[in-house]
Amino acid sequence: MSTESPAAKSAINGVRTALGIGGLLAVIAGIIILLQPASAAAFVTIILAIYLIAAGLVYAGLGIFSKTKGGWARVGHILLGIFFIIVGIVALVNLQPTTAWLAVIVAILVGIAWIVEGIVSLSTLSSSGSKGWTIFFAIVSIIAGLYLVFSPLLGALALWLILGIALVVIGILNIVRAFTFKGDSL
Repeated sequence: MSTESPAAKSAINGVRTALGIGGLLAVIAGIIILLQPASAAAFVTIILAIYLIAAGLVYAGLGIFSKTKGGWARVGHILLGIFFIIVGIVALVNLQPTTAWLAVIVAILVGIAWIVEGIVSLSTLSSSGSKGWTIFFAIVSIIAGLYLVFSPLLGALALWLILGIALVVIGILNIVRAFTFKGDSL
């Protein structure tokens, strides 16, 4: 006979459901990325474009209808809103080039971040407990970063496919966790 309270059982079932649904959605997203990488990237670009248009409408609305903001703040909100709306519309109208440019920009930014991360790792070498691993990490991080900076489209494709694989694996693991979760950590 179980000694768990109804509230604990409900919490456990909620966690199981969240793990299962989240895992299933991750698997589906990962499979879509792996089978149709260009379409999935275009879909992400559409979502971002719609977000920009919605944010633009909010900023424009804040500028137009605000009674507490000063004149320059209102003008700034309106201009920012118009800019976001235009960028969102241009992205939707030019979906393929926008998707490619978005991939390139993200890859370059990740590449720069990895280069900086490698350099920062080297700068902390004197206080590192494992100098060999720190040097290895720094070299790999800098080389991977340079690859992304100098070959951003290929790098973006590789990152996109790795994301798809990771989503499938993580999704499957979460589905397994949903069936095996006992609630001991609640």
